[in-house]
Amino acid sequence: QVQLVESGGGLVQPGGSLRLSCAFSGFKFTSHAIGWFRRAPGKEREAVSCIGSSDGAFIYDDSVKGRFAVSRDGDRNMIYLQMNNLKPEDTAIYYCARRAGYVCFDSPVWYDHWGQGTQVTVSS
Repeated sequence: QVQLVESGGGLVQPGGSLRLSCAFSGFKFTSHAIGWFRRAPGKEREAVSCIGSSDGAFIYDDSVKGRFAVSRDGDRNMIYLQMNNLKPEDTAIYYCARRAGYVCFDSPVWYDHWGQGTQVTVSS
């Protein structure tokens, strides 16, 4: 069965860093791109990034460009979201999700399986 599990969230001070992990199983990364999304309090879910085995890696949110990076462990079914210089506005629940295909998109409608999310809180 398809499964995605996020981890690595927590409380961090502004300017700090966190690395989120997405452990996945039940499918091959070569056939499915994986995206990172976040939902801040009182806001709708938005795309943060996406990575595909042949499509590449993308950052969709302009506010995190230069601070966030998405990558994959080459030997394990694990996707990472490295978050540096965190700001209070980055506070949100972060989700990883599987696309039905191998091409990245920024719309959540194209993702067919989701993890439960991990909370990131940036505060002094």
